[in-house]
Amino acid sequence: MVNIAFTGGGTGGHIYPGLAVASELKKLLAGFEFRIFWIGSSRGMDEEIVKEAGLEFFGVPSGKLRRYLSLRTIADFFKVAAGYFAARKILKKQKVCLLFSKGGFVSVPPCAAASSLKIPVFTHESDFSPGLATKINARFVSRTGGKIFTAYDDTRNFFNEKIRGFVLMTGNPVRSEFRRADPAKGRAFLNVDDNARILLVLGGSQGAKEINELIRAILPRLTEIYTVVHQTGPNLEWDVPAGEKYKPFPYIKEELSHIMAASEIIMGRSGAGIWEWAFLGKPMLLIPLKGAGTRGDQVENAGYFQKRGAALVFTSDASGETQGADDLMLAVNSVSRDEKLRKEMADASFKIGNRDSALVIANVLFDSIKEKYGGAL
Repeated sequence: MVNIAFTGGGTGGHIYPGLAVASELKKLLAGFEFRIFWIGSSRGMDEEIVKEAGLEFFGVPSGKLRRYLSLRTIADFFKVAAGYFAARKILKKQKVCLLFSKGGFVSVPPCAAASSLKIPVFTHESDFSPGLATKINARFVSRTGGKIFTAYDDTRNFFNEKIRGFVLMTGNPVRSEFRRADPAKGRAFLNVDDNARILLVLGGSQGAKEINELIRAILPRLTEIYTVVHQTGPNLEWDVPAGEKYKPFPYIKEELSHIMAASEIIMGRSGAGIWEWAFLGKPMLLIPLKGAGTRGDQVENAGYFQKRGAALVFTSDASGETQGADDLMLAVNSVSRDEKLRKEMADASFKIGNRDSALVIANVLFDSIKEKYGGAL
């Protein structure tokens, strides 16, 4: 029995790409006796998402990694330590042959535990610059002979020369359902005709207050052009009745890939999810998360897509003052009124996202398994 562990979590961006890799690895291992399971946070959304995808789940304590000292940092240190020992016990008992990490603070204790057991560690970074978890996990990769997969080629330059030899640019894994995305199904779900122009607005699974407020301010003008499909999150603070031209949803699940395929433009943040938009070749209006609560990774991601002509970026200035709703409407108009520009943005988007990243990563993992087990696999 070949036992393979995956880890990562805290957000969908740290789980869904990992599940895409697991799905491809299952296909490669078909015909062999194997088991894939996930080690994630014992609190939060991790368990629900993973189990829904059909994988076993082991929860471990997790603490947030911070770059500053506070009482919460001290408390979280003990959670991280507890997570390390819990993960080490799981990995040892389950006789794991390799660990794949999709990042996030919960992934560090399992990666450290795997390294201590001489289990090869592989990790993937979705953002343009590596986060703290990836920087730490990279050390475990180098000690165990694994790989650091990156979405962006330039990401390798953020590692020192010793680590760069372990870096492989693959793009960002995209869920398999996006390969089956059908615009006709998206239109049927929304109950709109074939001529309807659709603007999809996404703020993540929890929504984004900044985006919601911007949409609220320009909604009457938006609906003169588009049917606006808006993933609001569960705590929308204003009440606008749904109608023929405005379709709000707290969260869009199974239908998301089909709605994306039917959309003319997608507006939202610039985390790992934008690779799904690029996979479908969609022009983007990006509103990256910026400020004290972020290290600036979304601004970097957005800049990459903008530089290559796939996106227009709407952000805040040096003082932290967000561009006004009128400016956002100008950006929407500039794209909506220029078919040639939309085509150029769509082509640039598809050029970035047209990769089989999950399969590439799964093949590397499969080769590692074959190398370890040889003819016994």
